[in-house]
Amino acid sequence: MNAKTNRTRNGASKRRRLPPEVLTDAEVCALMRACGRHAPTGVRNRALIALLYRTGLRINEALCLYPKDLELGDGIVRVLHGKGGRSRTVGIDPGAAAVIERWLDARSRLGLNGRHPVFCTLRGHAMADAYIRVMLKRLATRAGIEKRVHAHGLRHTHAAQLRAEGVDIAIISRQLGHSSIATTARYLDHLAPTAVIEAMRHRRWVGA
Repeated sequence: MNAKTNRTRNGASKRRRLPPEVLTDAEVCALMRACGRHAPTGVRNRALIALLYRTGLRINEALCLYPKDLELGDGIVRVLHGKGGRSRTVGIDPGAAAVIERWLDARSRLGLNGRHPVFCTLRGHAMADAYIRVMLKRLATRAGIEKRVHAHGLRHTHAAQLRAEGVDIAIISRQLGHSSIATTARYLDHLAPTAVIEAMRHRRWVGA
């Protein structure tokens, strides 16, 4: 393939899109264990992974959260800076909320307050998504996970698990912040084409 055919009409290079890889619950837990439990950065990174995994937030949505946006006791996370400038409220389970609470306690002991983003450096500065990308890759290697691990993959995993649990597609759509249920249906079918898989699984073959 020459350089000309590897370019789009507007001259931008095409970027090969790899298929999404959904993690198992065990793999996400291994990723969190690789963070460590005691160092402040480890506590923070565990909390961020828990949030992404159990809410399906986009990474930029997570990094824009402030303490006032969280009501963890009631399972509420308010996203004020969603895609397309839209805001929404999503739910979070008690297990994930407890992991995040531990980081909120740790950041308070560091002298950080409500003027600092929930997920920030130990000096209170905003975190870059590039740091998260490198951090997740490093943790995946440490945890022995062979799949590609990235922030959006945790969003994929959240969506796939909700579907497997039989959650109504309208609720999944609202949780993910999609513009329509049709968008969510295409998203889920891309992650796990359930109808195709089930049709193939129910075929019978006696073998050679």
